[in-house]
Amino acid sequence: MSIQPDLFLDKDLAEKQIIERSKQIDYYITEYSVGYLAQKMLEGEYYVPNYQREFTWEERRKWRFIESILLGLPIPFLFFYENPDTGKLEIVDGSQRLRTIQEFIYGDLQLDDLERLPALNGFTFQDLPESRRRKFSNKSIRGIVLSEQADEEARLDLFNRINTGSKVANQAEIRRGALAGPFIDMVTELSKDPLFQQLAPVSAKQEKEKEREELITRFFAYGDGLDEYANEVSPFLYAYTQRMNKKFSENPLLITEYKERFERVMNFVHEHFSNGFRKSSNATVTPRTRFEAIAVGSYWALQERQDLKPQNVAHWLESEEFKRIIRSDGANVTNKLVERITNVKNNLLQE
Repeated sequence: MSIQPDLFLDKDLAEKQIIERSKQIDYYITEYSVGYLAQKMLEGEYYVPNYQREFTWEERRKWRFIESILLGLPIPFLFFYENPDTGKLEIVDGSQRLRTIQEFIYGDLQLDDLERLPALNGFTFQDLPESRRRKFSNKSIRGIVLSEQADEEARLDLFNRINTGSKVANQAEIRRGALAGPFIDMVTELSKDPLFQQLAPVSAKQEKEKEREELITRFFAYGDGLDEYANEVSPFLYAYTQRMNKKFSENPLLITEYKERFERVMNFVHEHFSNGFRKSSNATVTPRTRFEAIAVGSYWALQERQDLKPQNVAHWLESEEFKRIIRSDGANVTNKLVERITNVKNNLLQE
């Protein structure tokens, strides 16, 4: 795919974003001994944030990591954030390595199935000669400590980027872990609704990655307005979820109101869109752009006309214009997001 000339590129906006985001990633580099890290973990001086807690290494991965330290192989940087209130370090990335080190030195982790050091199979830390224990504890690992300017959103984003390609939380899972609260609880509950699951099928992999929760969060966030949206989905949904958790806590009656909104739109889509949010009747996945357009567009239309009874949905739903606006290229740019939602709304009202 060829890149278009500067006609559509906003260089000033691009430079502004680089400067603003760079300010959030101020840091310094330090170095820690393995023994020091294990001790700090034991004393609770380092803590694991919620968005990492559910992801644990299997035994074989722990053994291979300890073997790497024994062999003197390079260990990836650890990333921390220094909490300005407590002075403790939040582990942005490296919690599994640190917990494994603590378990080996202070716990009962017994090595096994080692590839390069099979003679150490069956050994615990205490089984090693004293000199080897000392050498192991004195090995160093570099760490990067983020300044207090790196807010929670920036730290979550860093965690996600560092772990690209690994077994790591996606944005829906991160919000679920880091922003537990009544809004998240409602979204989780609605994701299990049978009608919604029928209208918006997802693959087995997507289901494990909380794709339905992602779709529902977008439905509510976009439906409530896009004034604060600025071409980036993750920070918008993060701020929205944070805000809604607080609102729901202060006014629990809102939960019922939002559930009724969701139910009303799902029933409307079920009645008037023969394939639900799918491209075809036999599709097994739900494109996000299509879901956003139909779900939020239907909600906006119903806000203006509660007794809406469209008769010719299939005609414009299969049009080249609709297919064009729900293409995924540049899908999260504000004007394209608004265009596809407004297209559905206007088509429904014009009918």
